[in-house]
Amino acid sequence: MSTLTGRAQMRRLLQQVPAKLGAAWLTNVARPVRGFRVAYLPLLTVYFAYGALGLIDVTRDMWIKEELALAPAELAGIGVWLSLPWTIKMVFGHLVDSVPLFGSQRRSYILIGAACIASGMLTLAGAAGGWFPQYSADHLYILGAMLIVIGTVIQDVVADAMSTEVVSRVDATGNPRPEDELRAELGMVQVLGRLALGIGILSVAGLSGWLAQFLARETVFLLGLVIPAITVCAVLLIRSESHERHPIDWRILGGGLAFGAVVLALALSGLQFAQELIFIVSMAVICTMLFFVTRELDTPTRRAILFTTIIIFAFRATPTVGDGYFWWTLDVLKFDEAFYGNLRQTAAVIGLVAMWMFSKQLTESSVTKVLFWLAVAGAVLSLPNISLYFGFHHWTEQTFGFGARAIAVIDAAAASPFVQLSMIPLLTLIAFYAPAGNRATWFALMASLMNMALVAGQLQTKYLNEIFVVQRGDYAELGWLLIAAAVLGFVIPISAIVLFGRRT
Repeated sequence: MSTLTGRAQMRRLLQQVPAKLGAAWLTNVARPVRGFRVAYLPLLTVYFAYGALGLIDVTRDMWIKEELALAPAELAGIGVWLSLPWTIKMVFGHLVDSVPLFGSQRRSYILIGAACIASGMLTLAGAAGGWFPQYSADHLYILGAMLIVIGTVIQDVVADAMSTEVVSRVDATGNPRPEDELRAELGMVQVLGRLALGIGILSVAGLSGWLAQFLARETVFLLGLVIPAITVCAVLLIRSESHERHPIDWRILGGGLAFGAVVLALALSGLQFAQELIFIVSMAVICTMLFFVTRELDTPTRRAILFTTIIIFAFRATPTVGDGYFWWTLDVLKFDEAFYGNLRQTAAVIGLVAMWMFSKQLTESSVTKVLFWLAVAGAVLSLPNISLYFGFHHWTEQTFGFGARAIAVIDAAAASPFVQLSMIPLLTLIAFYAPAGNRATWFALMASLMNMALVAGQLQTKYLNEIFVVQRGDYAELGWLLIAAAVLGFVIPISAIVLFGRRT
């Protein structure tokens, strides 16, 4: 009798499993919707526009290969320079915190960023269309790309600051809100920001390939002017601005400006190791400024932030293959603009769905756990690209009926969520500890440090491309380049997690 009763209970429990799983799935789907607030709309619009900058990506990449004379190692070096405005976000952040323009700490800076992006688009259009025959197209590309980056950095600083301001630190009675509740809501704002970014990427991913295939390069760059126009709309959506204003701290602003001057001088000096010197100086300046900003935090909090930051820094400081692999797929695999648009579209859809479905885990799980599994998955997902170079697609086509394009689509779909997912835990941590009146500076300093990790990755990409030389039409060393990048992409973050994971 007891056996029958036990079986009946087991049967009822098994019958309840699908319902519970379905309820959990619906909860995850509805979580970002329930977490949305109208007050978030201006900053989400800025993030959307950031993602929509991908409208020109395929056209730019094709134009670089077709018209410019830059080798992959040179492009990786240029990538280092283009990363540098992100490393001095603390200057823009402190200006946003301390120096209103025309009575505004938010709207005016968004408009300045929009003007820079528009100027960069016009410069690229002029270079592609031959408007300035007296100037090198290579140099115009660098100028236009730099203007777009600077404009994006300025707007990103404002959106970051607003992401900490839209969440109230007190309840309706004026009492401080519970720490877990506050951290979860700040995390949800970061998830929504990444979702807005993902929606922006998704909205133009397929279109970018179609435009590159059927329209002139100049025309596509001109169409890119719609992106700064979107951010102007964000200005119109801002109902009120923060009244928190921090007095100018010349250690931050003056030091940042001096740092920018040193970077510019080194960039123009032509020194052999200028980029490496800039990296060392940048790390020293940013870490010093962070020391000043975090002095008010208690020792355990500072220690937790330190070790967590080291792990995330290592995760982001990994090299990529560079442009050589992209050129190989065009020349050897015969991928075209439209196919690359489809790849980006697929990746954008999967990335958006992943962020949406895993919003709970990303806002509530430990940073170490999230990044460990992302590092393992990233290593596994580097294998398809390596296999394509060594001809694996010929075997799959003969055996299973699918070739290089199918493998590329599967790889893009599987790998797409990881870049955005890795940033959400850090952004939540930064937002939680952002001090009142100094939020943009704090956010910008931490973001600057994380962007220095990208500079470290770009430097490694340059070194790898100098060791394993790839040129247009000469891809003999590309296989070793792919393997080296994959190994470093796994070893660097896992080593940091093993060394510091238990101390977070």
